Amino acid sequence: MKLSNILRGIQYEVICGDSEVEVNEIQYDSRKLKKNDLFVCIEGYNTDGHKYISNACKSKVSAIICTKVPESLPECTLIKVSESRKVLALISANYYGHPEKKLKLIGITGTNGKTTSTYMMKKILESTGEKVGLIGTIANYIGDEKIEASRTTPESLELFQLFNKMLEKGVNYCVMEVSSHSLYLNRVYGIEFNEGVFTNLTQDHLDFHKTFENYYNAKLILFKNSKNCIINMDDKYGKKVYSDLENNKITYGINENVDLKAENIKLHSRGIEFDMKYLEKSVHINLNIPGRYNIYNALGSAAACMLEGLTMEQIKTGIESLKAVPGRCEAFESDKKLDFDIIIDYAHTPDSLMNILKTTREFTKNKLIVVFGCGGDRDSLKRPIMGDIGTSMSDIAIITSDNPRSEEPMKIIEDIINGVKKDNYIKIEDRKEAIKKAITIAEKGDVIVIAGKGHEDYQVLKEGKIHFDEREVVAEILKELF
Repeated sequence: MKLSNILRGIQYEVICGDSEVEVNEIQYDSRKLKKNDLFVCIEGYNTDGHKYISNACKSKVSAIICTKVPESLPECTLIKVSESRKVLALISANYYGHPEKKLKLIGITGTNGKTTSTYMMKKILESTGEKVGLIGTIANYIGDEKIEASRTTPESLELFQLFNKMLEKGVNYCVMEVSSHSLYLNRVYGIEFNEGVFTNLTQDHLDFHKTFENYYNAKLILFKNSKNCIINMDDKYGKKVYSDLENNKITYGINENVDLKAENIKLHSRGIEFDMKYLEKSVHINLNIPGRYNIYNALGSAAACMLEGLTMEQIKTGIESLKAVPGRCEAFESDKKLDFDIIIDYAHTPDSLMNILKTTREFTKNKLIVVFGCGGDRDSLKRPIMGDIGTSMSDIAIITSDNPRSEEPMKIIEDIINGVKKDNYIKIEDRKEAIKKAITIAEKGDVIVIAGKGHEDYQVLKEGKIHFDEREVVAEILKELF
């Protein structure tokens, strides 16, 4: 494709060379460059793409897009733009023929609930015969085809590649998690969503956003680029989102006067029953996933599908067919006959830890035991908050390592303990030993919650990433002990 076509609709300056050159592929990672590619220099947080202009020249690229002109001009075409991240999104859309305009896109953002909501929506839409794409934390899907996900929302280039593959495979809908990072870093720049769903907002990612106001404003970007906004009005920031927007809005909740409401709620250990009411119509929902917070995920998902023309009966059929979401209040299925339950959950924020412990407390007959930690190189302010929540809402808390990354695990554990007000905790640095301790002390009627990693099958240490799948770890410990 000609560079001028790739740059269509974008303001740019030709520093040297010819904008009519042919381009093979677009790259922003200098390690992937091949002859006749277009290299986009991104100023990242860890490195600056402008440092690799000489590498790009050695790879004989056709052109380079930059925001800073180098002292020594390259022999290839050099294009200067003001914001390379936005330009990367726009040229990716041009290069792939704007697949985002041919898909029906539903975006979900919020601190918690994004993953479960995407799985619910995918299931509802598929139950009507649609082929659905999914982009999110656990994995990306094109129908039933699973593709590994490296981050919640891909960089714009990979995102448009995925959109294009979805179209080629006959996908009509794409439901996707839209992270605050991706919104702030313009990974979804230029994309208009049919629906934007707001789940909730609690403390997270302040290591990146610095202030809660920045975090909120990043989330708000999704709704300014959505035709319809679906808002949880039981969340205090949902009310702020509602007042800050002029788009078409639909509200949901349990406690407020809203458009879509859950009533007559019955919670049990393996799921939830409730009546879903919209205007004068009501259907009874029997959800196979426990937890009061999953009512909100179900309502937000239902609202999006209603706006896409589905009936409440179709939504009921689809949502009731979802059996589980990996690592989200996932009951461990053991071939051993246990008289206690083990729940694996991704809870890694104060709010999500509180939610999973509230949920499991409702069906715990004896003691509630929680195993949890906090990630390294991430928001350290939430550590003492999680320490307080983990110990105050459980009978026994085992504080351990999560993904320590470059930090010392015991330093993270001590930060967590700084918020503890009770003397009902044990600290065990090794996560496998912490899980083993929980299983060893569990008695009849107890529930063990292993929180923080959920679907992840790895642990990130100072030395690097190691394989660590908690389902395998639990199975191994049970085999050893029983």
